[in-house]
Amino acid sequence: MNPPKSPFRRVAAIAAGALIGLAGVGAIASPASAHHPEPSGTYCLAADGQVKVTWTVGNSENIGATITTLESTVPGDFTGGLAKDATLPAKGQGFLTGTQAHRFDEKRPTIELTVEARWVRPERVVTEKRTVAAKPVGTCAAEPTPSPSSPTPTATPSPTPTAASPSPSQPPTQSPTPTPPATPAPAEPVGSVESTCDKLTFTIENPADGETVTLTLTPNKGEVKTLVVKPGETGSVSFDATKGLVVTPAAEGLDDTAPIAWEQPADCAPGQGGGKDEPALPLTGAATGGIIAGAAVLLAAGVALFMVARRRRVRFTV
Repeated sequence: MNPPKSPFRRVAAIAAGALIGLAGVGAIASPASAHHPEPSGTYCLAADGQVKVTWTVGNSENIGATITTLESTVPGDFTGGLAKDATLPAKGQGFLTGTQAHRFDEKRPTIELTVEARWVRPERVVTEKRTVAAKPVGTCAAEPTPSPSSPTPTATPSPTPTAASPSPSQPPTQSPTPTPPATPAPAEPVGSVESTCDKLTFTIENPADGETVTLTLTPNKGEVKTLVVKPGETGSVSFDATKGLVVTPAAEGLDDTAPIAWEQPADCAPGQGGGKDEPALPLTGAATGGIIAGAAVLLAAGVALFMVARRRRVRFTV
């Protein structure tokens, strides 16, 4: 007669299943790579003394994003597809470009672009802002000459060259000053905001050559939190997602202090994601409870089967 299997083997199998389930939950809950716009820019000096700037913005993610903020230190409108509320193509599917032109009075103007983009995924909403300084590329390429006409060349060699030489040189003598590289601005930290089904998270990446950042976050419900990030470090602070949660950031040198509201992603389970006034429970807790309950039921069944099999084994027939 084959002896019944030991219940300890059942327990081991249940424990292994539970560990596999928890590992799956951990893999799903692991943090994703940071979403961010990828801006870059160049500028050149035109013969008329204007500085012409070309901006290019790419995407770090495989889904499209929306440009929510577009701020340039160059006065004037953008020419091209780069604009607020424009759709930023997914990574590998193109870029948004825009140009600006302006005559600066300063010798070393600050030429920077700040871009904020917003990604909407089923399980989270991410907003991140990046600032970039344009790099100088020297003198702009010469504009194509207007339609050639035979009488005009004959008139140009006249004494006008003597007067023409000072006139173009007049703006360049003062305007070549923007051509050398502008004084590098201090490195700025990068901030992002992420709304998941159960959290509103603020993250700051501080470059190694930056300064210590102290960010105060004041929610409309609950306690104020402070995030201190030293140079070369990354820090984050989270708030439990509740319906109507709004957090106002404040820090020295922070221009954008507008309140930030938690956004509920589309793919949240029923009862999750701030549906009540109290903080929503993470999904991992519910899943762990189900695993434990299932393990207890299977363990009890294993013990019962073992006892039944044991009673059958000690019963003899004549």
